[in-house]
Amino acid sequence: MIFNVSLMQVVRWGRSVYANIQKFIQFQLTVNVAALIINVVAAISSGDVPLNAVQLLWVNLIMDTLGALALATEPPTDHLMHRPPVGRREPLITNNMWRNLLIQAAYQVSVLLVLNFRGKSLLGLEHETPQRANKVKNTLIFNAFVLCQIFNEFNARKPDELNIFKGITKNHLFIVIVGITLVLQVIIIEFVGKFTSTVQLNWKQWLISAVIAIISWPLAVIGKLIPVPQTPLHKFFTKMFHRSGNSPSDQ
Repeated sequence: MIFNVSLMQVVRWGRSVYANIQKFIQFQLTVNVAALIINVVAAISSGDVPLNAVQLLWVNLIMDTLGALALATEPPTDHLMHRPPVGRREPLITNNMWRNLLIQAAYQVSVLLVLNFRGKSLLGLEHETPQRANKVKNTLIFNAFVLCQIFNEFNARKPDELNIFKGITKNHLFIVIVGITLVLQVIIIEFVGKFTSTVQLNWKQWLISAVIAIISWPLAVIGKLIPVPQTPLHKFFTKMFHRSGNSPSDQ
């Protein structure tokens, strides 16, 4: 009896560690893909990037350190025991993870690029000097981007469940880390602007940033309702390449 209980606990915690690694990878890839596309598109089109090196350093701190602590400390749940066992050759990034991260990255890229190109008019900054307007716009983009990552941490907790808040009160460290990240972000925007090349935002601009970020929650729920194929993506592409290689035109 003791052996059975111990074995169950080993399986439970083993699946929990594996699931937490997947959560962190999904969160990390979303940040990387979104930041890369935003800066590359902005640099190619206008020669100016909305997210500078210091800001990206702070984003990486959120992603690699605070994000890892928040997501890697999720306790095991009964939901994990209902999953089928994972084979040794199964991909670490599942189709569900690809769907989730692509939806979130596409949303962040779309909204923040619109702000980058049309932000001055959308935010009513035409009366400001060009330099001031550009700084306010870039600061809001940076602030909204960071808040999107903080809110997306909640989505990453439950990559295949609709209720992203389920069991959140059991992970006190997650709540503390999210709170610390929010406080540090406020300090960065409001008090250390010279270091990060940002300016102070008014309450309306903070509200806009928060609304942009919070939309990621209902978007994640809608995304999880979209079915994905059971066949892993790499197997799908492998089959496709084999078919094209064996086509009559190649013979």
